[in-house]
Amino acid sequence: MNSPALRSRSIGRGIAEAAVERARLTVVPRRRTRAARMPFVMLVSLVLLGGVIGLLLFNTSMQQASFAATALEEQANTLTAREQTLQMELEVLRDPQRVAEHAQSLGMVPAANPVFLRLSDGKVLGERIAATPANGLRVRPLPPAKPAVLTPAPIVHKVVADSRRASDETAGSPGRNVANASGEHGRR
Repeated sequence: MNSPALRSRSIGRGIAEAAVERARLTVVPRRRTRAARMPFVMLVSLVLLGGVIGLLLFNTSMQQASFAATALEEQANTLTAREQTLQMELEVLRDPQRVAEHAQSLGMVPAANPVFLRLSDGKVLGERIAATPANGLRVRPLPPAKPAVLTPAPIVHKVVADSRRASDETAGSPGRNVANASGEHGRR
C-alpha cells in the first residue's frame, strides 16, 4: 500500500512542516536595558578626586622641598660666613708679629748666633753664645721721629682784662647782655 517512496515523502513533509512551523519568527519588542550609570559616575568621580588629591600632595611636597632648600642655603651662607670669620681669626693668630710678642711675653728670646751640626762627622759649626734678653730683637719698631716743623713751640698770648668791665660782668644780674652792662649800647 504505501510504498517506501511515499512514506519517505510524507516523513519529509512532516519534517518540513515542523521546520516551517518552528521557523516562523515573530518580532519581539526590544527590551530597553539601561547600563548602570551609577558605577560609571562613581568611577569618574573617584578618578577626578584621586587626581586632585595627588596634585595637592605633589604641590605640598614641592613646597616642603623648596623650604628645605631655602633653609639649607641659609645654613650654607651662615657656615660660609663662620668659615671666613674663623679664617680671619686664624690669620690673626698666625701673624708673626703676634707670635713674636707672645714669645717675648713668655720670656723667650731669639738665638743670637745659630750653631749647626754637620751630620757626616758630628762636628759643631759656629760659636755657641747664650741667648739673653739683652741681645733680643725689637718686635715693634720705634715710632718715627717727627720733624721739628711738625712740632712747633706753643704760642702764648697774654690778655690783660679790663678791671672795670670784669667787675661789671660779675656784678650784673643774670641774663643781662655784657654789652648792655658796660653801657656801650643805648637802652632799648
